[in-house]
Amino acid sequence: MIIAGIEWGFILDHLPELAWGLVRTIEVAAIAIFGSFVIGLVLGAARAHRVPVVSQFSAVYVEVIRNTPILVQIFFIFYGLPQVGITFSPFMTAWIAVTIWGGAFSTENFRAGFEAVPFRYREGSLALGFGRLATFLNVTLPIGGRIALPASINTYISVLKNTSLLTAIGYAELTNVSRSIAAVTFRDSEMLLVVAVTYLILVWTLSAVMRGVEARLRLPEVT
Repeated sequence: MIIAGIEWGFILDHLPELAWGLVRTIEVAAIAIFGSFVIGLVLGAARAHRVPVVSQFSAVYVEVIRNTPILVQIFFIFYGLPQVGITFSPFMTAWIAVTIWGGAFSTENFRAGFEAVPFRYREGSLALGFGRLATFLNVTLPIGGRIALPASINTYISVLKNTSLLTAIGYAELTNVSRSIAAVTFRDSEMLLVVAVTYLILVWTLSAVMRGVEARLRLPEVT
């Protein structure tokens, strides 16, 4: 069946292959989003609290990753590291590369959030007898984490979208599968439409979930 120049029957015939590519995309994105969150939380806290050595390392990491294209980073991990004896499978390269990229941006999100917590809150916690770790867990993290959430949502959405670049190393995610089908069948319009619509749905879904979390955790307004 052809509607508006798109052969929908062709898309239906290749749904199993596309679904498998979608599963691999979601798999990598889920690992990378979780990894980005953990990296951002730990290194963001280290930067905000000026932890010796870790803070300096975090600053270098953030500057290098944020100021180089992610595609170059993917190529470096997949093609460059084997030159010095470090080899990863396409799957490992996929989630490592996207996680490292997302972690750098997440680090800055959390750093800004933690630093935005008024000092008087931390001072009050210390005055009540809480230690530095307890103050962070009970005051800085709950407040700063909520402040960092809107920026973090954008980072996680970018992590999801950047999985499409993994086709450059032959990782069989959704974009790569669609391009492979198009290369054999010459049905580019159908495959590009599927990829575009699928990513749109994924991003809308992730955004809706994160916005729901943001609304639930929103700080009460001071009157």
